[in-house]
Amino acid sequence: MLDYELRAPETPVAGAPLLVLLHGRGTDKRDLLPLARELPQGWTLVTPNAPHPGAHWGYGAGWAWYRYQREDQVVSDTLRLSLDRLDRFLEAVPSLLDAPPGPLVLGGFSQGGTTSLAYALTRPGRVRLVANLSGFLARDEAVPVTREAVAGTRIFWGHGLNDPAIPHALARRGRDALRAVGADLTVRDYDAGHWIAPEEMRDLVRWVEQAGSA
Repeated sequence: MLDYELRAPETPVAGAPLLVLLHGRGTDKRDLLPLARELPQGWTLVTPNAPHPGAHWGYGAGWAWYRYQREDQVVSDTLRLSLDRLDRFLEAVPSLLDAPPGPLVLGGFSQGGTTSLAYALTRPGRVRLVANLSGFLARDEAVPVTREAVAGTRIFWGHGLNDPAIPHALARRGRDALRAVGADLTVRDYDAGHWIAPEEMRDLVRWVEQAGSA
């Protein structure tokens, strides 16, 4: 079971969205907690800790979802381990809440976004709503990009036009690959670098409200 933080409403709301956000490289489960302030009343935010110690790979004192190689390539075994751990975590999350949740949204920032997208593609139908915030589409044999892999999943992909860490060109490459297999993809770009812009969270909330009710 992954370690985690949870921000739930004082008065539980049955059927309200459950947002599971994965942090980026070299940070931890607390990094995205401030985003709870941007969510509508009644929503629940859960932020798990990645399983790999970042220091071992030179990522500092935080944690990582995979070992990065170059551009949109990762060390496959490290990503697969995280996806397996997420399997068990997502199965357990509903039992952590005081009311039955509504739509589950799996998303994340940077490495967290890449991992969320990989999870959806490797486990078709397991997660219906996925949010990739400034991540990339991992070019790896373990991550299929097929019509079968994207069927039934809606994807939100936000990215900074001036991102120096994961360049916008990688976002275009990944989005084009998803479109080529018919993915239900919503794209938003921002005049930002490698961070989550305030308007990005507003766009994400609107997208969840529309996609989750459809």
